[in-house]
Amino acid sequence: MKERMRPSEEEELKARSRYLRGTIEESLADIATGAVSPDDAKLLKFHGTYQQDDRDLRNERLRQKLEPAYGFMVRVRMPGGVCSPKQWLQLDELACRYGHGSLRITTRQTFQFHGVLKRHLKATIAGINHALLNTIAACGDVNRNVVCHNNPYLSPLHEEIYAWAKHLSEHLLPKTRAYHEIWLDGERVAGTPAEEEPLYGKCYLPRKFKIGIALPPYNDIDVFAQDLGFIAIAEDNALIGFNVAVGGGMGMSHGEPATYPRLAEVIGFCSPDRLLEVAENVVRVQRDFGDRSNRKHARLKYTIDDRGTPWFKAELESRLGWSLEPARPFRFESTGDRFGWVQDERGEWHLTLGILSGRLRDTPEVAWLTALREIARVHEGDFRLTTNQNLIIARIREATKPKIEALLDRYRIPDAQHWSGLRQHALSCVALPTCGLAMAESERWLPTLLARLEPLFKKAGLEKDAITLRVSGCPNGCARPYLGEIGLVGKSLGKYSLYLGAAFDGSRLNTLYRDGLSEDEVVDTLAPIIAHFGRDRRPAESFGDFVVRAGYVSECNAGREFQRSA
Repeated sequence: MKERMRPSEEEELKARSRYLRGTIEESLADIATGAVSPDDAKLLKFHGTYQQDDRDLRNERLRQKLEPAYGFMVRVRMPGGVCSPKQWLQLDELACRYGHGSLRITTRQTFQFHGVLKRHLKATIAGINHALLNTIAACGDVNRNVVCHNNPYLSPLHEEIYAWAKHLSEHLLPKTRAYHEIWLDGERVAGTPAEEEPLYGKCYLPRKFKIGIALPPYNDIDVFAQDLGFIAIAEDNALIGFNVAVGGGMGMSHGEPATYPRLAEVIGFCSPDRLLEVAENVVRVQRDFGDRSNRKHARLKYTIDDRGTPWFKAELESRLGWSLEPARPFRFESTGDRFGWVQDERGEWHLTLGILSGRLRDTPEVAWLTALREIARVHEGDFRLTTNQNLIIARIREATKPKIEALLDRYRIPDAQHWSGLRQHALSCVALPTCGLAMAESERWLPTLLARLEPLFKKAGLEKDAITLRVSGCPNGCARPYLGEIGLVGKSLGKYSLYLGAAFDGSRLNTLYRDGLSEDEVVDTLAPIIAHFGRDRRPAESFGDFVVRAGYVSECNAGREFQRSA
C-alpha cells in the first residue's frame, strides 16, 4: 500500500474554502483586473466556470504591458442534454449578450459559453438559472453533467433513461449554499456557515467524476470512458436494470507513464431501484480512497488499478450491504449519431443535425444561431444535445415540420446525411485560443484536416464508411481521442501524436503509431494506410479493426498497456 502523502495544494484550498466560498465575491468586485485570484479561479470550477484568456492576444498584450485578455468559460449543467425551446431562446440571448455570439455543444452533452467577461459573469450565471438550468457542479471535483442515450426515436426506453440521468445528477449535487449566495443573492448565514456536505465532505472528491448511461446497441455516449457507466438492459422493451462499469477515463500527461487512459470494467448488474444507491457508494469509495496528494493520479481509474478490481468490488458491496448480480449480456454496434429526419410510431418527427465541433455561431456560410432561434420560436417539442456534439430537434409535430424545413433551407443549414462518414464521426475539443491547457489547435484545425483526409477516403472508395476521428489539443482527452479509430493529440504547436486502432463500438483503446507529426506528416502517414484499407479490408471490417489486423498497431484493451508519446 502506498505511504500516505501530504495533501495537494488543491486539497488544502478546498478544506479552507468554507464550502466553496473562498473570496470569490471579493474577486468579482475587484474592478482593477479582469481576473480573479488564483485560489478563487480554482474554486470557480465548482460553480461551473473556468478562468481563461485569449491566447491569440497574449504576446501583443504583453508587448503593450497589458494584462492578458481574460474571459470565462461558463458551462451549463444539463443532465441528458435536454432543453425546451424557451430555454434555448434564453441561452441564445445570453450567448449574444455575453458570450461573443456563440454557443458550443460539448462532448458531455451540454452548452458552454466562451469569452464571458468578469463583470458579466454573475449576470450570465443568474440568467442561466432564470432559464431553470444552472451551472453548479458542471466542473470541479464533483460528479459532473450526467450523460445518457437520448435519441427519442431509437427506443421506447429513452424517457426512462433520461429520467434516471436527471435523478443521478440531482442526487449527487453538492449541498453547499455558496452557489446561491454568490450568484443568486441567496440569504447568507452569519459567521462560519453551519452546513455539511453529507456525501462529499469539506474536501469534495480528489478529482472530477463522470457518469453516463448507455442503451445497447448504441454506445453513443462512450460508456467505457466514464468513471461510472450504467449499461441499460432491457427485455421486451422493458428496462430490467443496469450493468455497472467502473474506472473509465481519458486523461493522461505526455511523458508520464504513470498516467494513461483506461476503459471502464463491467463488475455486475443492479436493478433500477438500486441505481442511486450504487452510484452514491461508488462515489463514496472514491472519496475515501482516491489519491489526494497527486492530482494526476487522482481519478477513479487509478484507485482501481492501484488496489485491484476485486478489492474495489468488495469494498463497494461491503458499503452496499448486498452483492451485485452477475452482469447481463449486451452488445454495442456503434458510437455515432443517426442524421436526418425520422418519424416515430406516434407520428412525431425528429431531426438530427450535424454540427462540426458543436460550434453554433452565425457565419457567412451558415447562420446557425439565427436558424435555431427561429426554429425555437415555432417548435413545440424539445432540443436534445448529443455527446458527439450534434443536435436533435425532437418531437416535431407534422404541422410544424414544413416550417422547420423552410428555416433550415433559408439559413443554409447543412444536411449531415450528405457528409462523408469521416466527417459524421469527427469530434474535437475547443483548444486554442481559449483553453489554457491546449498545446495545439483542435477545433480550428478540424475543418482543414477533414478537407485533406476526405479525398483520400473517397479515392479509396470509402467516402461513406463510418470512421471515428477524434482530435484533441492536449492529452487531457476532452474529445475522447483515445477511443478514436484515428486519434490526434496535440504535442506542441502544429505537432500531434497519431493514435490508431480503437474499436468502432468504443470497446478498445487505440495505440500510438507516430509521434510529433505536422499536418503534412499526418496526412502523408495516413494516406498509404487508408489506401491499404480500401484494397484489403474484409466485409464489414472497421478501420480500427483493420489497422490492428494488418499490424500497424497492436491491440490495446487495458490502460496500463497504453503506448503514449515520449
